Amino acid sequence: MAVTEETDAEPEGLDPTGDPLLRTRLALPERPGTFLRRVRLARHLDRALKTPLTMVNGSAGAGKTLLVADWAAGLPEPVAWLTTDTADQAPGIFWAYFLQALRAAGVPLTGGAGCPAEATRVDRRTLTCLAAALEHRDRPTVVVLDEFDRVTSPEIAQQLQFVLHHAGGGMRLVLVTRTEPLLPLHRYRASGEITEIRNAELAFTAEEAHDLLSRHGLRLPASAVQALVERTQGWAAGLRLCALAALQGPDPQAYVKQFEADHSTVADFLLAEVLDRQPAGTQDLLLRISVLDRCCPDLVNALTLRRDAEPILAALHRENAFVHYLGHSWYSLHPLFAEILRAHLRERRPGLEPQLRGRAARWLRRSGALPDALAQGAAADDWEFTARAVVDDLAIGQLFTGLRSEDLSALFARMSPEAEGPAPDLVRAARELGRRDLAHGLAHLHRAEEQLGRNGAEPAPVRLSCALLEALAARLTGSPGRAERAAEQARRLRPDVPEHLLDEHPELTALLLTHLGSARLWAGRFEDARIALSAVAGSPDGAAMALPRWEALGHLALIDYLNGWPGRAEHKALAAAGQAERYSLPQRSGSAIGPLVLAAVLVDRDELDEAEALLDERGASRPAFEDPVAEAARTLARGRLLLARGDARAALAAAEATIPATVSSPWAQDHSALLASAAHLAQGHPEPARKAVERVTRHRTARAVEEARARLAEGRPDRALALIDGLPEKDRPGPAVTVRATLVRAQAAHQTGDHTTVGRLVARALQDGRREQLRRPFLEAGPWIRPLLSTGRLRHLAGGWLVSGPGPSADGGPAAPDPYPVRAVEALSARERDVLRGLAELMSTEEIAADLHVSVNTVKTHLKSIYRKLAVSRRGDAVRRARALRLL
Repeated sequence: MAVTEETDAEPEGLDPTGDPLLRTRLALPERPGTFLRRVRLARHLDRALKTPLTMVNGSAGAGKTLLVADWAAGLPEPVAWLTTDTADQAPGIFWAYFLQALRAAGVPLTGGAGCPAEATRVDRRTLTCLAAALEHRDRPTVVVLDEFDRVTSPEIAQQLQFVLHHAGGGMRLVLVTRTEPLLPLHRYRASGEITEIRNAELAFTAEEAHDLLSRHGLRLPASAVQALVERTQGWAAGLRLCALAALQGPDPQAYVKQFEADHSTVADFLLAEVLDRQPAGTQDLLLRISVLDRCCPDLVNALTLRRDAEPILAALHRENAFVHYLGHSWYSLHPLFAEILRAHLRERRPGLEPQLRGRAARWLRRSGALPDALAQGAAADDWEFTARAVVDDLAIGQLFTGLRSEDLSALFARMSPEAEGPAPDLVRAARELGRRDLAHGLAHLHRAEEQLGRNGAEPAPVRLSCALLEALAARLTGSPGRAERAAEQARRLRPDVPEHLLDEHPELTALLLTHLGSARLWAGRFEDARIALSAVAGSPDGAAMALPRWEALGHLALIDYLNGWPGRAEHKALAAAGQAERYSLPQRSGSAIGPLVLAAVLVDRDELDEAEALLDERGASRPAFEDPVAEAARTLARGRLLLARGDARAALAAAEATIPATVSSPWAQDHSALLASAAHLAQGHPEPARKAVERVTRHRTARAVEEARARLAEGRPDRALALIDGLPEKDRPGPAVTVRATLVRAQAAHQTGDHTTVGRLVARALQDGRREQLRRPFLEAGPWIRPLLSTGRLRHLAGGWLVSGPGPSADGGPAAPDPYPVRAVEALSARERDVLRGLAELMSTEEIAADLHVSVNTVKTHLKSIYRKLAVSRRGDAVRRARALRLL
């Protein structure tokens, strides 16, 4: 006799086919002893008691089932648990288990909610009675359907939606699934009646992973845990399986560090739970795209030679099959899954991986994704294609500047020596010259030029790339003529280069102009150098332009300093420092002239400790080989500092240092001679000082001033005045030179007894020097000037920046120059005041940076500005001066 749906007399525990109902499917899964209850997820699940529908949607092994089982075990409400099965596609079977789960939870079902009579259908009345029975209960029943992704029947989904809707507050449905169910989720989302926990939220944090591994008995340092979380992306099964495997070895920490996913239980899990569950065609697609870091349907079709990649990728993403959607039709595989698939690909199809990577590289290059194309070309060991892509696409400048320069340099470090041709040699030359390895870089460049000479058909981008490297080589070797020829070659080639390539790679033109400007500066052609460098410094900002803008600003600062304008030089050098800090440019990536200029300016201001700190920092980070301009700037700044410190012998040695270059630099020779002359004078030797200054050929005013100082030391004020008065009117150097020239005139007048003229000239020198904070010229003038600075108007002009106060010293004598005066302070910015307060609290530079949420370099830049404004060079002095001026 058939069992009907309307009777309650049917035997319990049988489905409509007469088979027994498996009670294991109705029981909450047991949690292992190593299970970690994650409070943040449990609290999120508590919202399920307030919404009709809850969906916990994640990939295989994401920890969904144990999470919900642990939460459900602690509920006071009745919980009906059902682990669904593929056999549940028949509505009668599904609802038989559903009803039995409710009975097992102690939920009484009366009326017509009996077991379905047929496997293939369920009567509407059964569902209506079930919904009514649940709706009339005093408290809601929590129904958990685990592995609900196995239920793919639209009919069952519609029936479940009917019961859920009409049960009202009597049922809270929790679906644990790998895919989104066929329920109208959009309605629940729109009305706020759904609680969702998805894959990203299920991922373990580093702290949770640490606790999980500890429960397994695996103690790892925080860095190792973080690395494991990044590699697994917080995937629960991956963490657990790795921990279990690590504990079986003698050194768990080493196992985690050297973990090979393709030879582990993780591989077994993913192959069985993800790959093997897919159709053969989809498996092949997954194996092929495992060579890609990211992919889109068109790229996948190119790799698989098929046309249906788009729906397959979308389906894999919906199924949480370890395929992540990145947006804009781009996808990626979970890193561990990709690693395992690649190993599987090599076993199934030996030799296919390089072909796939080569095919992907060419597709990516055609699509404009050059960085990805280069990575694939290198992985395919196709170095001719990879180097050619960099050169033909005019991207060789990216080896020097931009956010990817270090990555590109590391990529091409693996280039096979067998790769031949102009493009590989140009890339090798770029790497070596960028690292300042002149010998190897020039050898590769020469070989590339020989090949280009034999092959006249090379496209313009190749030849333009060669011109860039020629300009760099010229700069590094101090060959201005070679730089001009390279620039002219580039000018002729530009019309033949596709306009879009020049627009996409502005760094190439900027680098070329920077190298040309540096070579012109070395040649002493300051205005021509300024034209080239200003074009770069004024170019639009951006990561690709960071290095050339940094170097251009540093070179412009040096030109201003050499012309005697320390304030202008400081402004440009600080702008260069800001550019370097903003884009985190490593000091070894360029010439870094800015700090050298700042150090020289600080010497002129007699802020010697700060100047020495800058030079020491620059010396610690400078490359083994510097271009001549940077080397000359460093030598000049160091020599001036040594002289200011009173070590004339060491300053003289610095002045006599030889700077390797193809041609000599007139300004470098001039300033070396001026430094040597000043060192001789400091030793009390005016005659060798005069002979040294005879070598100065271009800096007429500076030469005349230094020679006049020597004449004054010989007691010849008349000759000194003749030298200064003989200067042409059009020769107008900056204040660093004119202040010294005025003081020479004043000293000559002092020696001849013309006190009126002395006072007028010293006053002028004080007025000009105060604007630039130039203290060294007054300190170098000698003892004759000190009494003058303690009287009348001159005391007023010197007070507050050159001497400590307006009156005489305590012993009644003249006030001595004070390198740390209390003076009228240029207004401090709000951030500078914050830094100053940190100094007062005895915080370190690193602590101040952390407290203000800025970098250490930013704090150092603010410190330099504070020291300058307070006329100090030490932290303690800055705090004392600030308190004296009531800034603290």
